[in-house]
Amino acid sequence: MTKLIIQIPCYNEEGQISRTLSDLPNRISGIDEIEILVINDGSTDNSAEIARRHGASVINIKPNKGLANAFRTGLAESLKRGADIIVNTDADNQYCAEDIEKIVKPLLDNEADIVIGSRDILSIQEFTPLKKILQKFGSAVLRLLSSAPVEDAPSGFRAFSKEAAIRLNVFDNYTYTMETLLQANAKGLRVISVPIRVNKMLRESKLVKNIFDYVYKSAKTTIRMFIVYRPFRFFITIAGILGLLGALLGFRFLYYYITGNGNGHIQSLILASVFLLSSVQLGIIAIIGDLLSINRKLLEDIQTRVKKIELEK
Repeated sequence: MTKLIIQIPCYNEEGQISRTLSDLPNRISGIDEIEILVINDGSTDNSAEIARRHGASVINIKPNKGLANAFRTGLAESLKRGADIIVNTDADNQYCAEDIEKIVKPLLDNEADIVIGSRDILSIQEFTPLKKILQKFGSAVLRLLSSAPVEDAPSGFRAFSKEAAIRLNVFDNYTYTMETLLQANAKGLRVISVPIRVNKMLRESKLVKNIFDYVYKSAKTTIRMFIVYRPFRFFITIAGILGLLGALLGFRFLYYYITGNGNGHIQSLILASVFLLSSVQLGIIAIIGDLLSINRKLLEDIQTRVKKIELEK
């Protein structure tokens, strides 16, 4: 018997939540039971009451703690309720609910552990040209860093297998979208993208106050998570760049010294020494970070086993 829980993080969505819930599917091929779970993240309006009237289960979080916390709470509660598959969607009816079946199917067919609903960014009329470019660029960067075939990294329309939900950890307080992608590859979880449709935008994004603030926070989260899950690659890359610059400056000094024009080029030697010393130090940090990463993986394996034991009970 396969149970699907559709979790919906919600913050003051009384104008949209009713339409969102009404559009959700009652039946999906291969799914025996569907439960709707609304995570009411400190709403001060009637969102929770509207959700209950539509038959949804509601979990209240007070005060408002943000999207990432609501997502994390939803995953944990969905697992406790016996979910085999968890779909996350937005309360503002941004994503086409009929496409839930499309993102669930690869999980049912055991083709993936995480499925990302990929929007056609260029066709979304409400997005400015700058936002479209930044969305595409951001997704390309995430593809490079996570090695996952992701076309729409910021998309919150996602499906998770039970195994993926157990193994994922969300640390960031801003958003979970980038963090979970970087984790997925590091933990050997299979990620695929599935094209999905979007509905007409009913309101402005609450997460994106302005595009530059979003880019800054997203970049900070991405770099932080890359350091956590790929410390050796991160520090050894910087060490390699500094080492190359140091070597080039050192050869420059030697060239002028050998040709008799070394006077006045001592700055190159000093800067080369600084770069080479920094390169060695970062190389040592890379090795230490890799050892800490191995320890973190062992702790996460223990955490995963504990979660499974608790769920079995």
